[in-house]
Amino acid sequence: MPTVLITGGTGLIGKALTRMLTGKGYGVIILSRRPIALPKTHNSIPGSLKNIEYASWDVNEQAIDANAIKKADYIIHLAGAGVAEKRWSNKRKIEILESRVKSGDLIVKALKETPNAVKAVISASAIGWYGPDPVIPNPKPFIETADPCPDFLGKTCEAWEGSILPVKDLGKRLVILRTGIVLSNAGGALKEFEKPLRFGIAAILGTGKQMISWIHGDDICRLYLEAMENVHWQGIYNAVAPMPVSNKTLTTGLGQLKKGRFFIPFYIPSLLVKIILGEMSVEVLKSTTVSSSKIRQTGFQFIYPSIESALQGLDKESAENP
Repeated sequence: MPTVLITGGTGLIGKALTRMLTGKGYGVIILSRRPIALPKTHNSIPGSLKNIEYASWDVNEQAIDANAIKKADYIIHLAGAGVAEKRWSNKRKIEILESRVKSGDLIVKALKETPNAVKAVISASAIGWYGPDPVIPNPKPFIETADPCPDFLGKTCEAWEGSILPVKDLGKRLVILRTGIVLSNAGGALKEFEKPLRFGIAAILGTGKQMISWIHGDDICRLYLEAMENVHWQGIYNAVAPMPVSNKTLTTGLGQLKKGRFFIPFYIPSLLVKIILGEMSVEVLKSTTVSSSKIRQTGFQFIYPSIESALQGLDKESAENP
């Protein structure tokens, strides 16, 4: 079976995707700044560990293990500092931008300088490319040809995608997945939504009318696999489920699933959200409705097309794996 080189392999999507790939018999090489220490501490990827290797790279030094490039049949590029992990100081914003752009530059550099047989590069991007919906409710969903928003995340996504685009000039097939909010029991946004529910509170942010374009963790991994294996996939795709929902619908739906009738919907005023999160608050208060039409036109079938099916699936998984 082919070998897949993954950047960001220890992140939320990277771990789940590694499980999926090794389960199908693929070999996986995970890039890390500390590849020797990683297998000892990174115990959350069960399955065929014999199919997982670790190789070194250093984005700041623009250095990468040439043997990993030589072995790779495909590259899946997920690396980037977490957008929502820390408050957006100027230093953090630079880190978010440079972690994406410099890693893309390094992949391009490595493919130029190292003899390789890489067939395709599948790169992450985000729906931060798009600005806020022009009207609420019932806006016209954003499609892939929309211009980038001139705000921080829009400019970051534009530079992020721009850094990896030169692989096309090297004769490699390139697919870019602009990913929505990933719902997973392993972490990310879902855990933040669940925290207030421990106290019986469904915390609705702002008006609650802002639309969230989301995707289940299993479906995003399946999209990466499809983009890698299907030679007809090229260019940019919105990696979102077909049915975006409002913040209120997602929050109360999760409350009903976890607490039945025993929870209290509580609106967090926009001003308070801004005080708590600072500049990052614009992203949780922003309504962004993104179309999945292009992906659905390929024939891809979502396992979890609706938020009801996604939350029920996650709840079942949580019960089976407490």
